[in-house]
Amino acid sequence: MSAALQTIGPVMLIGAGKMGLALARGWLEAGLPAHNLVLVDPSPSQAAQELAQDYELPINVEAVGLQPNVLVLAVKPQVVGPVMESLLPVVGSHTVVLSIVAGIQLAQLTAALQTGRVVRCMPNTPAQVGKGITGAVAGPEVSASDKASVDALLRASGKVVWLEREGDIDALTAVSGSGPAYVFNLVEALAVAGEEQGLPPAIAMQLARQTVIGAAALLEADPAPASVLRQNVTSPKGVTAEALAVLMAADGLTPLVARAVAAARQRSEELGRT
Repeated sequence: MSAALQTIGPVMLIGAGKMGLALARGWLEAGLPAHNLVLVDPSPSQAAQELAQDYELPINVEAVGLQPNVLVLAVKPQVVGPVMESLLPVVGSHTVVLSIVAGIQLAQLTAALQTGRVVRCMPNTPAQVGKGITGAVAGPEVSASDKASVDALLRASGKVVWLEREGDIDALTAVSGSGPAYVFNLVEALAVAGEEQGLPPAIAMQLARQTVIGAAALLEADPAPASVLRQNVTSPKGVTAEALAVLMAADGLTPLVARAVAAARQRSEELGRT
């Protein structure tokens, strides 16, 4: 339990979607008092209603009657403009704004919310199980105390990386923000490959899933570089070496992933211009 979270509050979460709820549940489980959290969502999902019921949280259709210490924006970039306009009355002189809205830059947040105390971040979905990683960049008016509060909230869901340059957050979004989807697609592809080699679909998927789960656990347990762990599995002229000769070819996995990440970064940048 985080002692830092005991003193943070109130926290207002705008948008109780999957990522917002993952963060909220992490805060509560790590020690944020339930009375210090307010959920705001005009159409709360069943999951949001269940979380509110579990912790006796208020869940509102709009943000009124409170100027929080931390205001967390967790809405879609397509609707963030009018949402920020509606939030002006709740941004107080003591409020730090934490945005997880993809593509929306610090300058846009500052102008719309009329405060320079803004932090932009990008978590990823493993935050749902406390294994996430979040990249964050602070605006120039964010104090050390503001940053400490935001850091404590983000660390409830996993690791945190603070960036010096805002431009790097688009690259981070493309790597870790979207990255879990790449891994899930790898599981799908590995299962399909197993089926093509004659395995029953259910067994092929079980093997693919557990292989990735086990490899991830080994990465967490062993501090050796990924290249060393790969080499540990690979016997010269063995079975794995034959597969890696394909994956590590000039037209193999590395350039494919590089193209995918570049496409994701480009889209993140486009979202910031719309």
